[in-house]
Amino acid sequence: MKIDFLITELNVGGAEKALVELACGLHQRGHRIRVVAIGSPPPPDRDRLIRQLAQAGIATQFGGFDSSTKAFAAWRWLIRQLRDSQPDVCQTFLFHANCLGTRAARSAGVPVVVGGLRVAEPKRFRLMCERVAARSMDRVVCVSSKVRDFAIESLAIPADRCRVIPNGVDVPRYRDAVPFRWSTLNWPDDSSVALFVGRLHPQKGIELITKHWSQIAAGRSNRKLLLVGEGPLQDSLERWATDIGPDKVRMLPWQSEVAPLMKSARMLLLPSHYEGMPNVVLEAMAAGRPVVCSRVHGSDELLAGDPGSAGAVDRMGEQSFPPGDGDAFVRCATALFDTPDRSTLLGQLNQQHVGQRFSYSEMISHYEALYEALTASPVKR
Repeated sequence: MKIDFLITELNVGGAEKALVELACGLHQRGHRIRVVAIGSPPPPDRDRLIRQLAQAGIATQFGGFDSSTKAFAAWRWLIRQLRDSQPDVCQTFLFHANCLGTRAARSAGVPVVVGGLRVAEPKRFRLMCERVAARSMDRVVCVSSKVRDFAIESLAIPADRCRVIPNGVDVPRYRDAVPFRWSTLNWPDDSSVALFVGRLHPQKGIELITKHWSQIAAGRSNRKLLLVGEGPLQDSLERWATDIGPDKVRMLPWQSEVAPLMKSARMLLLPSHYEGMPNVVLEAMAAGRPVVCSRVHGSDELLAGDPGSAGAVDRMGEQSFPPGDGDAFVRCATALFDTPDRSTLLGQLNQQHVGQRFSYSEMISHYEALYEALTASPVKR
């Protein structure tokens, strides 16, 4: 098959990682793959995914359309790209690519168009745009069952056009990472560190961390917090971290490689208000670490067994809590600090769980089967 992947940008994020692994995996299986990004290439210090695609021999195109004011020009450029490429399948990732790419693919005469929903974000404007875009999609891949429910209920997409394919993770990369030495941050190497990795954005519920951290770490000199990322909350978080003091809280900017940090951390914190299926939780689990995450779309399914069953690695609710529940968040984090043996066991169960159910190989096979079925029997429009 000839498959074109369309995405908004190629910075190192969860959706971008999934796309690149999918592209490389399908390329290795003999399919002709091309990746098209609407925006500009990321700067050299953040171009890891571009280099990965180049090393695999996969062609990549960038439009340089970084502003919403250029949406019409981006749409016309995408049409030209797809007409020149003539793929059998066009798969889009992320909001802008879904909205522009699917319509462009129809205008270019692509036989099979597949959209991708990676987060259940209930903003009115996004809902309106994605409802329109969904009319041009033969199928919509949702990263979790809850995102599929969101697509059906909020985007009015027929259930038979929605397909759940969870994200995958490179377990060996995180399992075998060389642990980070906390002395690099002027902390004792035996520090017990809670780690947050992600965009510093209100979506992530970081206010629960800042509000309750002093309670979680009260009187415990070896309990530390490391916040890794960038975003609109960065300035306020830096002021808060300064007030708490560097012996308790530190911040690092975006990191190209977080596996060593995860390998050394006691736990990952992710108190988000909404998600799709957060890669950072998969990565922490692959590193053999417990997590403390809000029970939102996707996160709950990562900790669950078969759909509808009791949690496979979180039957006791030790790693998840209701969104926004500060008391439950404190209980989960404090318990994992207080019981290192239990924390280690939960991390081992997490690692085994994602290795069995969320491998990249399984993710690639599911996408390949979907594309083959759709190209064999195209949807009549």
